[in-house]
Amino acid sequence: MAEQKILGFAGSLRAGSYNRLLLRAAAEVAPHQMTIETFDLTPIPLYNQDLDVGEGPQPVARFREAIDHADGVLIATPEYQHGISGVLKNALDWASRPPGRSVLRGKPIAMMGASPSPVGTARAHMQLREILLYVQAQMVVVPEVLVAHATEKFDDEGSFTDEVGRRFMRQLLENLGEAITASGAEIISTLR
Repeated sequence: MAEQKILGFAGSLRAGSYNRLLLRAAAEVAPHQMTIETFDLTPIPLYNQDLDVGEGPQPVARFREAIDHADGVLIATPEYQHGISGVLKNALDWASRPPGRSVLRGKPIAMMGASPSPVGTARAHMQLREILLYVQAQMVVVPEVLVAHATEKFDDEGSFTDEVGRRFMRQLLENLGEAITASGAEIISTLR
């Protein structure tokens, strides 16, 4: 199987974010043919259509290019006030441009999330699915990796210690890999 390059990013700016730690855990359990490179959303400015000319601001151009060159995307979303964070929404607003031709269109994307909440990030996932559906991303939605009670699922070194959660994460990444392979086969058959 060909190597698959995944771009991961977390919708949290906090250095010790559970979702950043979740991306680190994903890199540990990823299938052998898959590499996960993380992208820090911190430098991305607030969306302003006046700035969205050409490639846009440099951090945005780097973000769009990273998505474009990745075989798939892995989003780790926190849940703020029953939805995704402003940081994540802002990044997706930038990535979704230009309408109908964004780097998200047709891109295989999986999502996961961690929260101290007893329901994990279930509501944030629903909102994120709506956004990704609208931009015509290829969503990989099962199994759901919704880490609840996150304060109890990471040790002092930041390692994700929930073995059931790690198995679900591994399966999600395998499903993402299958979606990437299938979309590549579809592109090849379209070119013939």
